[in-house]
Formats: sequence, structure tokens, C-alpha cells
Amino acid sequence: MSRYARGAVAPTLWAARAGVAERAVRERHLRRVWGLPGTALGRAAWPPGPGQRLFAEWNYWWQAHLLDCLVDAQLRDPVPDRARVVRQLVRGIRVRNLGSWTNSYYDDVAWLGLALLRASDHLGLDTGAAVARITEQLRAGWTDHGGGGIWWRRGDTFKNVPANGPAAILLARAQHVPGVGDRADRQRARSMTNWMTRALRDPRTGLLFDGLHVAPDGSITDVTRIFYTYCQGVYLGACVELGANDPGGGWLERAVDVVYATAGHLAPAGVAAATAGGDGGLFAGILTRYLALAVPHLPTDAADVARGLVLASADAAWRNRTVAPGGPVFPADWARPADQPDPHRPERALSVQLSGWMVLEAAARLERPA
Repeated sequence: MSRYARGAVAPTLWAARAGVAERAVRERHLRRVWGLPGTALGRAAWPPGPGQRLFAEWNYWWQAHLLDCLVDAQLRDPVPDRARVVRQLVRGIRVRNLGSWTNSYYDDVAWLGLALLRASDHLGLDTGAAVARITEQLRAGWTDHGGGGIWWRRGDTFKNVPANGPAAILLARAQHVPGVGDRADRQRARSMTNWMTRALRDPRTGLLFDGLHVAPDGSITDVTRIFYTYCQGVYLGACVELGANDPGGGWLERAVDVVYATAGHLAPAGVAAATAGGDGGLFAGILTRYLALAVPHLPTDAADVARGLVLASADAAWRNRTVAPGGPVFPADWARPADQPDPHRPERALSVQLSGWMVLEAAARLERPA
């Protein structure tokens, strides 16, 4: 059994470390939007360049994960100040998005919908109208091109796991929320997850490919045969969400399969594999979030594998951190020592630092009583 098996971690160790990561991200990255009171947004880099200082570059979907991390932190250690920051960030996202909750990317809006729904469920924020607008857009993204699924973005020819995974999780969660979901949303989530299984699961490894391109007549022209940790995480999340209310539907068996496949192919030495900075900086953190959420729902052996991946990854991210003003800086590759952030290093990116914070919150979640 892994040395990170159940009970091997001190009761408050990961919560304390997650708190340190939170303070570093908030101190370095969180600022008002254009100086407007009552708003907040995460700068895309630290130290910031000219485009990041005034949020010309702001990375919509990174802000969704910043919001999700803040909700995680509030569940770990509820305090009024953080609840205020959450409200400011929600306002800041809408202000910077020029009054809208959505954009042209279905994966982006699904991530924001998930974070807003959690802010409503756990902090009592009134986000119903925003999530309703997002779920409406996701429903409209489905077509039969390529055998089904929703698009990566409007007007594109690409369908992928990064759009369909979070959309399926959101629609499965939102189905019973008055004014947000409807009775057909669970079937939509099933259809998205079945499409991912049918169209993008590699029978050799059990992993999910990234996506596929389709022609105007709906035929598949190419499959992007890349395995990202991100894709495994959101597929796992969708299977677990569907399995919660349909234990006989085979969803948890699929969840178990992808946990083992990920451990076997995307976790060298037990640590979630790295992807380059930029958007890829978030991928490993997303995987660990959904591994931790899956643990209570999995059979014992698979739960131990998922738990071990989360805790080994958290241990590596913490052990390989470096220190800069404000606190720790996490590496882009958790298995290697972090570099000091500068314009040529991925450690400068908010995405990379959010991923480090995210894996620590995932580990802290595993410490808490079920």
C-alpha cells in the first residue's frame, strides 16, 4: 500500500499548506478591476507585464478556477473576509467581460458555471441568472456532427473532452436547481459522457484523447491523439456525478477504469504529469480536484489509487516549491524544483500557481471527515 494511504497524513497538514498557497496567490495576483471598488480579478502573471496590470490579458477560464479555489478555501476555513472576496471576484469577472457571463468557448463558460454554482450552493451567492445563461448556451452547443457532443467554441470544427467534460458535470449538477436546470439536463450529461466514451476513449490505454475535427457533412476528419491530465479529470468527474444517482448505469465502472489508466500512464512516480505553462498550467490541478472528489464514491482499491495520486502530487508540489515575496511559488512540473518567476518561466503564470493551490486544497479535502 502507498505510504500516502488513508490516515498517513497529519490532520491539519494539508489545510495549513493550502492556506499558505491561498495567501500567496491572493497577495500576488488579486487586484481590483481598473481600480473599481467592489471588484477583484486575478492578474494573469506575477510579476505582471503591461497587459496584465490593466487586465488587457485576463484569461476568463483561469478566473473560474480562481473562484473555485476560493470556494474550496471557504469550505476549508470559513471566514467573512474570503466570502467578501468571492463576491468581488464574481463582480469583477462580469465587469471585465463587459457585462456578459459568457464568451464563444463552451469549455470556458462551463468552468465558470461550475464555479458560480458552487458559490451559490456553499456561500449563498445569488448566481442563478448567470448559471441559467451558461447552461442555455451549453445546451445549444450540441450537434450530431462527429456523432454528437458539443463544440469547443462557436463556429469551430473541433469537439473535445475539455468542453464536454465540464459541461456534463455542470448539467448533471444543475438539473434540480430551480430556474437553472431542467429534467432533460441529466440526459444531456449522459449523452455528452457517452459520446466522449464512444468517440475519444483509447481502447489500448483506457485514456481519453483530446478531441476530434469534423467536416461540414459531420464526418470525422482527424482525431487529436494526445492524452492530457485535464481530459481524464473531467471525464472522471462526469462519470462520478452521473453515478451518484444511477449506481447501476456503469458510470462508476468507467470512473474506476480511468483512475487506473491515469495512474498507469500519466503519473510518473505517482505524481500527475505536467503540461507546459499557459492554459496547460491548470491541467494537473484539475485532475487532482476530480480525483479527490471521486474518492468517497469509488471502491476501496480504486479510492486508494486516487487518494495516492492526489497526496503524492501535493507532496511533490509542496516539496519542490521555491520562495518569493508573498510566499511559495509552485513549479509548473510538480516533480521538479520550481524556478523563480520571470518573463521566461511558466511559474510566473496564474494558471501554474492556481494548480499548485488546487492540489493542496484537494489534499486538504481528503483530510476532512467524510
